[in-house]
Amino acid sequence: MTDDTFPSDTHAPERSKALGRIRLAAVYLFIGALVWISHPTPALVAAGAAFALLGEALRLWAAGHLTKSVRLITSGPYAYTQNPLYLGRLLILTGLGIAARIDGYLNLVLLVAGYAVFFFYYIPRKLRVEGGRLAKLHGAAFEQYRKSVPILLPALARYPGGNDSWSFGLMVRNQEPLVLTGILVVLGILIWKSAHP
Repeated sequence: MTDDTFPSDTHAPERSKALGRIRLAAVYLFIGALVWISHPTPALVAAGAAFALLGEALRLWAAGHLTKSVRLITSGPYAYTQNPLYLGRLLILTGLGIAARIDGYLNLVLLVAGYAVFFFYYIPRKLRVEGGRLAKLHGAAFEQYRKSVPILLPALARYPGGNDSWSFGLMVRNQEPLVLTGILVVLGILIWKSAHP
């Protein structure tokens, strides 16, 4: 249902794109620093990788259904959660937070801080911005979907309709292979570090 785009007024897109790039650069720098100072163990890397790869699998599934701002998406994982991309992101954050052990388990403190940012800033902001945009674009159909499908944690029952099949090309256009590559590189470094303490 939701994506990473912003409202289309005359000033917001350029400002939002610039802020988005700054936030993305900050995330990459943070992950790089976390990996650099980490002292992972094989068991923690395995546990963290399970979360991160599950999150990325969910994102790959969602990205193959996502057509940004074109139609209301209720197929694939969007039939169970309004925000599968964000749920995937949360699982990836959890996995990397577990795998990149820091002395004194500072990584777990950072993970809790990441949860706080995710739940108290990121999700409310995205819901406010995207909810308003999707309500304008899709009206009653979006309101029905919004009331029926959980915001983040998946429902057991599938939302009716939305039978579009997954598209590899759409997943590639949504640039999810770049995210997958980044996760695999980070996990590869953590695996190497855990084998060479």
